[in-house]
Amino acid sequence: MMKPALLITVDTEGDNLWARPRQVETRNATYLPRFQELCEKYGFKPTYLTNWEMAHAPAFVELGRDALRRRTAEIGMHLHAWDTPPLLPLTPDDSATHPYLTEYPAGLLRAKIGTMTEYLEDLFGTKMLSHRAGRFGFDAVYARALVDFGYQVDCSVTPYVSWQRQAGDPAGVGGPDFTSFPADAYFLDLDDIARSGASPLLEVPVTILSPKRLGPVRILQRQLDRTALGRRVAARLLADRWFGIESDNKATLLDIIRIARRERRAYLEFFLHSSELMPGGRSWFPDAASIERLYRDLDEVFHAAAQHFEGQTLAEFRRRFDDSSVPSVRHAV
Repeated sequence: MMKPALLITVDTEGDNLWARPRQVETRNATYLPRFQELCEKYGFKPTYLTNWEMAHAPAFVELGRDALRRRTAEIGMHLHAWDTPPLLPLTPDDSATHPYLTEYPAGLLRAKIGTMTEYLEDLFGTKMLSHRAGRFGFDAVYARALVDFGYQVDCSVTPYVSWQRQAGDPAGVGGPDFTSFPADAYFLDLDDIARSGASPLLEVPVTILSPKRLGPVRILQRQLDRTALGRRVAARLLADRWFGIESDNKATLLDIIRIARRERRAYLEFFLHSSELMPGGRSWFPDAASIERLYRDLDEVFHAAAQHFEGQTLAEFRRRFDDSSVPSVRHAV
């Protein structure tokens, strides 16, 4: 029987974008070879979902071309609307507000996707098949455009999570609400991306375990969300557990691997940002010592995952998704 997949998705972008820098740097590109080497040690194949500034970082371009040549990674697309041409301002200061692509007019949305897709394909000499939306800002208009440009896999959905309190355009309504979306891979219905359908675009949601998958807990969450105190209580008691990099979360990651094995999940999707691998690239990892601790933890987590999961890129997982030997998925947490 085919092993379930271990998918590693890297939002490959500029340094510490959480700080909203005016001048975006890409020093983190020089730290990626170490991560690529760790992945290859365990037979894992990262998918580098690449944004505009990292596509112009020579160190990353060199890494990406080499990994593609050796078939040890995939290059996909990650679109930050505020700095991807064509640049037509949506707000008084897009570099500060970071609008969602879904907040731009449909024609400009498609133009930005076209620009990014063409540039990456010319740069790396390969068809772009995989994608994640910047800031997870994804909707049906976006999904239809991806299909038109030939994309086959999206991984923008974060099940159980709402981004509506995360503003983009200050005059907008915030980000998408994924609380009712499937947690397992499914082909999108382009009229309602929360449902499975017959489109060629496979949605591969980020692996998140959450108590909010249970109906009564979701009702409790809505009640708590009505007050600031309630939201603080919910954040502590109903916390989501992401399969991805956070500060000192090795035990959580190992627990998720055990749960995924028990539930016979078809895949685990590991999530990180490229700048998290650089000292000072995020507040969680302020110095070289914190990065060394991170790599010790990652080595242990990847070792545990490699015993039971097979490394695949997103595009490889898409090609094998219909294989009857892929394990079924159950929904217990």
